[in-house]
Amino acid sequence: MELIQETPDLSAYLAADEVIDHDHPLVRETAARLAEDVQDSYAYARAAYEYVRDTIPHSADSGDPRVTWRASDVLEQRTGICYAKAHALAALLRAEDIPTALCYQRLAHDDGGGHAVHGLVAVRFNGAWHRQDPRGNKPGVDARFSLDGERLAWIPDAKSSEVDYPVLYAVPHPAVVRALKAAPDRPALWKTLPTAL
Repeated sequence: MELIQETPDLSAYLAADEVIDHDHPLVRETAARLAEDVQDSYAYARAAYEYVRDTIPHSADSGDPRVTWRASDVLEQRTGICYAKAHALAALLRAEDIPTALCYQRLAHDDGGGHAVHGLVAVRFNGAWHRQDPRGNKPGVDARFSLDGERLAWIPDAKSSEVDYPVLYAVPHPAVVRALKAAPDRPALWKTLPTAL
């Protein structure tokens, strides 16, 4: 699949905003701490990815009812669903001047009862975008940081009406942000997740 930048302006994929708030002190402190032990931007990107994937539980896996959406809140509260974790990773990467996009998949629910949009990021290295899935591993899910072929949590199945969306967004999709902001808790969010983009 060919990934398509929403905007040709690469600086848009480095910007801070209300959601990807990499100008927040906690994001800056976390990024600086992760950068201390690495030798280059590739190693930093892997360290940031593994930090978000492995130390911030996916709230559905952990049973945490809280809904986070702003990157700094995800880092502070140490919880989030796929979108929130993608926002946190994007902020950590952008804090170290690594262009990062938000991207999405449409996946079937485990019980086969409908679909939901799943959030990822894409990082830009060597003139190309590389998608990464920081949602967190669990039995049956083994996502890894990779610049040499994708190692995502899921590969969409067209027979099940699953889709890889090719657009690389500079800001989180408005439907995602609306759902996260409006939900009082994760059970309520589960009823209002976007089903398609």
